[in-house]
Amino acid sequence: MTAMDLDGLIDDPATRIIVTCGAGGVGKTTTAAALGLRAAERGRKVVVLTIDPARRLAQSLGLTELDNTPRAVAEVSAANGGRLDAMMLDMKRTFDEVVLAHATPEKAEQILANPFYMALSSSFAGTQEYMAMEKLGQLHRQAERTGDWDLIVVDTPPSRSALDFLDAPERLASLLEGRFLRLLLAPARGPFRLMSAGVNMAMSVLNKVLGAQVLTDVQTFVAAFDTLFGGFRQRAEQTVALLREPHTAFLVVAAPQNDALREASYFAERLREESMPLAGVVLNRVTNTYAPDLSAERSLAAAERLQEAEKSPLAAAVLRLHADKMQQVVGDHKRADRFRRGHRSIPTVEVPALADDVHDLTGLRQIGDLLTA
Repeated sequence: MTAMDLDGLIDDPATRIIVTCGAGGVGKTTTAAALGLRAAERGRKVVVLTIDPARRLAQSLGLTELDNTPRAVAEVSAANGGRLDAMMLDMKRTFDEVVLAHATPEKAEQILANPFYMALSSSFAGTQEYMAMEKLGQLHRQAERTGDWDLIVVDTPPSRSALDFLDAPERLASLLEGRFLRLLLAPARGPFRLMSAGVNMAMSVLNKVLGAQVLTDVQTFVAAFDTLFGGFRQRAEQTVALLREPHTAFLVVAAPQNDALREASYFAERLREESMPLAGVVLNRVTNTYAPDLSAERSLAAAERLQEAEKSPLAAAVLRLHADKMQQVVGDHKRADRFRRGHRSIPTVEVPALADDVHDLTGLRQIGDLLTA
């Protein structure tokens, strides 16, 4: 079992992208913000991209809001020459930027006003993950071109499955380039003309199910979007290739619960299969105690003796609380140890659970200290 050197990772100028990933609710956003802050105060020029809809990152960094434009975090110490910018993905605005950048003004106007596009860019499954990849690619190109940043920290979307971040770009690109949408555009042309009778029947059914206006909106969207189809797959492939480069580091974040650890194991295996560089696993929010020698059994026994003697009911209540906590401590450490034994080649770092939620830069610095202890 190997301990992870996160200070070495963020100090290395060869590290250009860090991606935090894992199940929802395990502390990916806090981990990303804490690492970005620590890297900036150690001299790196950092931008943190979050896809977390809870907006906790803005509050922790002392910003009133985050949006699709990187904003400077003013209270970061610049003594070592570093800086920190932060932003939150605006899914629709990023999609709009892609359209405006790669379509003619006339085509862009048609696409942006199309009802089907509005639905696709705002709520279609996988769009958030795809646009996270698009934004990462944009930030990397800007960093290469201008030198604004030398480290990008990405907080991945809170998906049901950790694999969505890797799979969604391919799914969305396949949808936008799929035969079905092209069939809607030209059902009686090219190789599809021999199937026109069947296609017309399918169109008739779709008209009844979706309504003529919805089908017209989809056909209008496909016609206007036709010139952009190839670009989606190309950019998705470029960003996936970027994630395989040695300058990228994936950090899998997990809490010491069985579901989160199973997801972490699955993600670690998937990253290996995809030849993506896994830096290690953060075992986050592990329960600890200041009285480890007082076991749950001894605490309960002492509480029962006090209760039988009808003495110190407050002390008995405290002992029972300690017993509950010790059971959680033992459970957390057993699960964390089992995970480490099953993944001996993966570096890990254990972060104890804090009494309070992190809500400011001081709290983020404390998390950074614990991550690198």
